[in-house]
Amino acid sequence: MNPAPPTLDDVRRAAATIAANVPLPTPLVYSPGLSERLDAHVSLKLDTANPISVFKLRGGINLVSQLPEAERETGVVVVSTGNHGQSIAYAARRFGVRAHVFAPEGANPDKVASMRRLGAEVTLRGARYDDARVAAEEFAAERGMRYVHSSDEPLLVAGVGTAALEVLEEQGPGTEVVIVPAGGGSGGCGWVTVRDGLGHGARIWAVQSAQAPALHDSWRAGRPVGRPNTTIAEGLATASAFAWPLGILASLDDFLLVQDAEIEEGVRTLLDLAHVLAEPAGAASTAAALHEADAGGGRLRGKRVVLVVSGANVTRAQLRAML
Repeated sequence: MNPAPPTLDDVRRAAATIAANVPLPTPLVYSPGLSERLDAHVSLKLDTANPISVFKLRGGINLVSQLPEAERETGVVVVSTGNHGQSIAYAARRFGVRAHVFAPEGANPDKVASMRRLGAEVTLRGARYDDARVAAEEFAAERGMRYVHSSDEPLLVAGVGTAALEVLEEQGPGTEVVIVPAGGGSGGCGWVTVRDGLGHGARIWAVQSAQAPALHDSWRAGRPVGRPNTTIAEGLATASAFAWPLGILASLDDFLLVQDAEIEEGVRTLLDLAHVLAEPAGAASTAAALHEADAGGGRLRGKRVVLVVSGANVTRAQLRAML
């Protein structure tokens, strides 16, 4: 049976838990350059301003802090291309819990090094995320360890939803459009949970790579579907979607696809116009905004827009290739 979706009260409790362990809120920064480029009032939610430079830290802290004693003793297992694994590894070290992370063999080496630096055991398995996922699920079942899904976790969603609470209630209550990157969908789930709980009028758009469109296509179809995964943006890289987050994401106002080449342009644009460093997944929201503006649809023109920069864990090799 699927767990109940988190509520606004769950997000408020998560905010108190997270604030006791890492500095909050993260900055919301107005960008004159992007505002001029997009003909809108554009701010960047820099949810990279934390010890591991990724929004998922919020969810990891909230979940691991509330593990039952039995699960703390046996430890946790996750599969990750790097950011989910870093968040759980950071939280596990903070709360004295063993963490084992499975990642694909071609995972971002900086993220792998970070997970090991934070004390997690890391096993590289398979060519793609979904290969590593099967190995992680089998490992957890064989050893009786808690498997922490990257999106089917109410405590994770409540945790990452605290960024939306900061923007919609405190930092930018007049926000009209928010664009949030989507891989497994936990970030988007957090935003619509808070938006709907507050009764806020902001329109929430998700964005995914066209080279890994499983969640986007599932949202359009109204059911989970599988798709090829060849994206360079490891934070968006999944070949399958899951029913539980899809139920929450039904409240999204739109779901966009952008090409990997557009995501690379998003990385460059953030550097050029805002002097902000982002990994490809973290720049997907900027890529979507540029795509929308260049398509001439006018949905952003004159609006107060927030672009979520969800991760900054880009390697020097990745950055060199994109520049």
